[in-house]
Order: sequence, then structure tokens, then C-alpha cells
Amino acid sequence: METHLTWLATNFIAAFLLPPLDLILLMAAGLALLKRRPRLGKALIASGLILLYALSTPLVAGSLFRLLQSAPLPANADLSGVGAIVVLGAGRYENAPEYGGDTANALALERLRYAAQLQRRTGLPILVTGGAPNGGIPEGRFMKDILEKELGVPVRWVEDASDNTRENAIGSRRILAKENISKILLVTHAWHMPRAKAAFARTGFEVIAAGTHFSPPKTPELMSFVPDAGALRSSAYAMHEIVGIVWYFARG
Repeated sequence: METHLTWLATNFIAAFLLPPLDLILLMAAGLALLKRRPRLGKALIASGLILLYALSTPLVAGSLFRLLQSAPLPANADLSGVGAIVVLGAGRYENAPEYGGDTANALALERLRYAAQLQRRTGLPILVTGGAPNGGIPEGRFMKDILEKELGVPVRWVEDASDNTRENAIGSRRILAKENISKILLVTHAWHMPRAKAAFARTGFEVIAAGTHFSPPKTPELMSFVPDAGALRSSAYAMHEIVGIVWYFARG
């Protein structure tokens, strides 16, 4: 119960710091100040609108992703000494009627697909990590099922008690230390890799980044400046990572 409340509180606070809610609150504050301090009120409203527009454009969303993302794993990367592939969970598709219950969401599937390709290429064993902070089946368990039953690769270890990236790292270290494994291939999204890699290195792992879903450089075109919901979502993911990096740094 305590774990669930902590997870809920963390996500509730994060919602106030991320688009679109933070921008809505900024503009609401401007409206509230219009009568008493009209210049400040108008400035807040204008700032909220400008930021909402900018973060909703593919140009800005892609730039934020490229600011965060790591380099792709080279095809000829030196993997000597690597003992495992660690795959981070990314969330669930809850109460999926076509699957008869919870399953991995689209982001998690992207990570699992790349992990399966790496396992076939390297033969390394896989550890999946992801708990159930809001109840239900731990994410690690259905990640294992998808890899084995749908993608046809074995999973040796399941860490299913973690609620966030930092706990993913601690739980994975606890499992792999028993196997004398300290060097890993870490699979997560390219824009999540800086925070994830730092968290895993903090526990004593030597980490080789194996990111997926990159945002390649693009020449700006007309549609790069046209707002769309997908770009705003991407900007929210990027802002979430920036807030997370600052929070991890503040906690040491």
C-alpha cells in the first residue's frame, strides 16, 4: 500500500511539472492575474501559448529527443565480458480486452523487440525488469511471456519488484551479482538511456548502451512547424526525462 501511494504521489507531482498540465496552469495563473497585474497576466498567458505551440511541433519534439538520446549500439561493438541483456519495462496496456488482461504497452514492445534481436545476435541471457506499482501482474512477468511465447527468445531472470528506473537498477544488480555479472547490455529507449545508464552505473554495473527508437536528424519542412498530438506526447516524454535527471542529480 505504501509503495502504491509513493508511486501515485510521484506521478501526481510529475503531472504538474510536465506538458500539457504545467502549461495549462501557467495560462490559468495568467488569467487569474489579468485584473490585478495585467502585464504579468498577459505575459504568462502568452508564454503558455508559445510553449504549447512549440512543444507540439515535430521540430521541437525531435530536437528534445536528439538532445537526450545516446548513440546506437555499433554492429561491431566489443561485447567481451558482457554477461547479460537487461531490458527495462515501459508501462502496461491495462485491461486489454483482446488479450484478456494487462499486457505490455507500445513503448515496452519496442524495447522487447530490440532485446530479442540482440539476444539472437549475441546469445546472451536476458533479464527483464518491471514491477506493479499500481497493482496487478508485475510488468516483468508479461515481458517474459512476450519474449518467450511471441518473440521466441528465452528469459533467464525476472525482476518484478521495482517501481522506477532507479529500483530497476537496484533489483537487477541484486539478481546479477549472484551470477558474478557486472557488465551488461542495457535496453531502453534512446531518450531514456542517459538517466537509465546513470542509475545502473550507480549500482556498480558497467553499462553498454543499447538504445532503441532514435530520432534521426531531419531537414525542417513545412509539417515540422505544424502542431500535432504525437509531437506533444514526445515532448512530454523528453521533459519527463529532463525532470528525472534533475531529480536524480538532486538526490545524489
